[in-house]
Amino acid sequence: MNALLLAQDLSPGVTTPDINWSMLLPLLILSVGGALMLTVASLVKPMPRHVFAWLTAAIATGAGISLFWLWDEFHENGAVSTVGGVFAADGFSLFITGVICASVALTALLADDYLVREGLEGPELYVLMLMSAAGGIVMASANDLIVLFLGLEVLSIAVYVMAAMHLRRSQSQEAGLKYFVLGAFSSAFLLYGIAFVYGATGSTNLVTIKGQLAGTVFASDAMLLLGFALMLVGLAFKVAAVPFHAWTPDVYQGAPSPVVAYMASGVKAAGFAGIIRVFVVGFEQYRVDWQPVVYVLAAASLIVGSLLAVVQTDVKRMLAYSSISHAGFILLGVQAATDLGTSSAVFYLAAYTFMVAGSFGVVTLVGGTGDRAHHLDDYRGLGRNRPVLAMAFAILLFAQAGVPFTSGFFAKFGVINAAIDARSFWLAIIAMISAVIAAFLYLRIVVAMFLADAEAGDTEGEAVADEREIPLPAGAMVAIGIALAVTVVFGIIPGPLDELAQQALPRLISG
Repeated sequence: MNALLLAQDLSPGVTTPDINWSMLLPLLILSVGGALMLTVASLVKPMPRHVFAWLTAAIATGAGISLFWLWDEFHENGAVSTVGGVFAADGFSLFITGVICASVALTALLADDYLVREGLEGPELYVLMLMSAAGGIVMASANDLIVLFLGLEVLSIAVYVMAAMHLRRSQSQEAGLKYFVLGAFSSAFLLYGIAFVYGATGSTNLVTIKGQLAGTVFASDAMLLLGFALMLVGLAFKVAAVPFHAWTPDVYQGAPSPVVAYMASGVKAAGFAGIIRVFVVGFEQYRVDWQPVVYVLAAASLIVGSLLAVVQTDVKRMLAYSSISHAGFILLGVQAATDLGTSSAVFYLAAYTFMVAGSFGVVTLVGGTGDRAHHLDDYRGLGRNRPVLAMAFAILLFAQAGVPFTSGFFAKFGVINAAIDARSFWLAIIAMISAVIAAFLYLRIVVAMFLADAEAGDTEGEAVADEREIPLPAGAMVAIGIALAVTVVFGIIPGPLDELAQQALPRLISG
């Protein structure tokens, strides 16, 4: 009786945050859809083959479709925050959510035949990917550093398991373990950084922190700057920026190829979303302190990524170092710390998601049973064996090189233009030189596919082309076709995507 009276006395003082559930619709669709899929799979056996892949793609597409309504709401009412002000629904979060949903849908279609081929059928990978995507959306929408950290952990833990899912390949187990151990260190750096920022400002809410930084003169800002540095280390690991890139080649090489497609697209987009929301917006007043560090990260990523990529002979490792170089390009827009820089980085993330997903789609098919055929020689004769597949891969590689009439050209042009606008001339020059160096990498793969078997006295390419039968499953071909279409269409007509990117600027809104 006394306990009941005590509860009644306390209840008027208990406050709960106001929640606008409609703003959380994409997040709910992905997380609830994944939970329902796992529940149904455990109750209904056997499930029809291929149902999980197409259901996952449908869930991700449904979450993406809900963004159209939310985008209209954003245009009518402006950016809003919900869940007590810790979750933002602005153009930036909606745009990145769309990129992550596209990554999930494409990866699910790529994984369909792969899991059947490798004897790994089941809902596990798809559920983990949906939950990971939900964490990525939280990162893109976080108005609070603790919420950002929780989103990062949900995103990461699922991907650690996905990387180690191929139980018949020791390389997959090794990749998952390396990613987990190094990822745990990066999470610790991020958490310590949040603690130092909290110690300096007295809050983890980005709106409050921004107000503190704008209106307070610190007698000593050493603790604050140390917090910035540690947080940047934690987030730079997620986007594979040099010198926090060491995990990338080994994990990309060992992890299942469809999982790598998601890591290189959805995970990278979420990581950069966190960097932009925290540093470009939340720590805007201290940009003169963190900009030089990002400048160095961008330059190092461009140089190391492009130079080490050209000496590789494993295609997955080539694309791993290529992704490091692309991270450097996106960091060009981040270090500019301007609206032009942010919009160009966002455009790059969208374009790169489709380019890299389609590229790893081809890698998934060529890899064959056991996911082992990734040496450059394994691509010899592909132009004759599977000309459509080889041509699609060539176009996607040229797009990553920044060839005109592809989305990659406008993506690179945008971030370099943003760097020049911010007067980072040397960084822009480094970016252009690294783009030329990286083009050699992509040409090596194209030459292997179309010309290597025609060299005088070279019969190895012909033997490879004659002996290997590369299947073309429907799901993977749909994913590659979509990626190719988006890359070419927005390479010819970039206006619609560029307009969306210009409206996708992050804003901090108090609850």
